[in-house]
Amino acid sequence: MQAMLDVQSPSASASDPGPAPAQRAERVGFWLFASHLFGIFGIALSNILLAVSVLAAPRTVRRPLELRELAPLLVPLGLYVLLLAAAIAASYQPRDSLRGLTEVFNLSTLLLAPLLVRGEKDVRRLVDGLLMIAALSAAYGLGQYLFGYGDLDRRIRGTFSHYMTFAGFLLICDLLLLASMTFSDRWRQPWRWVALAAVNVALVGSYTRGAWVALGFAVTALLIVRAPRLLLAYVPAAVLFILLAPVPLLQRVGSIADLRDSSNYDRLCMASAGLTMIQERPLFGIGPEGVKHRYAIYRPATAPRYQVPHLHNSFLNLAAERGLPALASYLALTLVSAGLAWRRYVREGGRHGPRADLWMGVLLALFAFNVAGLFENNWGDTEVQRPLLFVLALPFCLLAGGREREEAEAGEAPVIH
Repeated sequence: MQAMLDVQSPSASASDPGPAPAQRAERVGFWLFASHLFGIFGIALSNILLAVSVLAAPRTVRRPLELRELAPLLVPLGLYVLLLAAAIAASYQPRDSLRGLTEVFNLSTLLLAPLLVRGEKDVRRLVDGLLMIAALSAAYGLGQYLFGYGDLDRRIRGTFSHYMTFAGFLLICDLLLLASMTFSDRWRQPWRWVALAAVNVALVGSYTRGAWVALGFAVTALLIVRAPRLLLAYVPAAVLFILLAPVPLLQRVGSIADLRDSSNYDRLCMASAGLTMIQERPLFGIGPEGVKHRYAIYRPATAPRYQVPHLHNSFLNLAAERGLPALASYLALTLVSAGLAWRRYVREGGRHGPRADLWMGVLLALFAFNVAGLFENNWGDTEVQRPLLFVLALPFCLLAGGREREEAEAGEAPVIH
């Protein structure tokens, strides 16, 4: 830690070639970490790259953070992992629940991000890379219309294995993109407009209603902060949509609040079963993977299905399988990251701040992700969870880079020890 605080004079550092290997190691670490997110469309590829990042971390992490800087993140994360272990131990079917331990590997994304992505330049490079991956995946999904995709039975899914995963990934990237274009001058870059069009058309084409609702709420929040007068445009926009939208799309939108819709009723039955599970075992739940194996025991008699992979609700699924304390630890993770982003947004001048787009991107992406989580178990979807984990870590990446920049500026003159 003392090496972090000792700053040499510019002349000494210029003549000393020592830091070059360390800087190269840091660059390798950054690109290994970034590549596992850029390769998220192929989960096996992403797993391999994340594993390499973890194994290489002892050599690529050259500037450790002070514990107090990461403590707000580490405390709820540590509690979350401990409660995962407790839920496995208390599970009705411990052997099946052991598979839940794989999430510890996924959570390394959250731990590595502040260590390997340091400062605004690194953060912007990684965010822009994710936006480009999202645009390419969206374009690929739109191309699937040429091969018979596009209706409810064969929804476009881009480079992902499932349309909900596709929509969940696009949703996070869409909010980061919207923030970059409304809270900075990056709207002048043409590629962002192309990406914006591709991502949003693909989101609509995915027919994923939860993502639509989340996007609507997030855009409304953005307008309240940035341009509240534009809320008046909602009425004419809705009229134009009704007049011009294809009938299947109108029917899909209309089904969002229709309790006669079979999938809506199925979700209500899952919610009922989930609440029963929570009531029965509120502390540690029925065990990870428990919903998949025990849903038939808790389902209402009129439920359309006897088995479901999850409860189509991140909050209910987490509480049902791992208990209410585990749900609280997840919410604490979200609130810690969002709270830091909001405080820095305000401290740096609000919407006029130099990094307002990044702070607001975190807030909007987290908000949209959690709204979508009311309708889909997106926290349990690895391809969606990993980009979200980076978003959770993003404020701490910026905070670490800011501290290092301040130390460098303070060290322009030689330090006397």
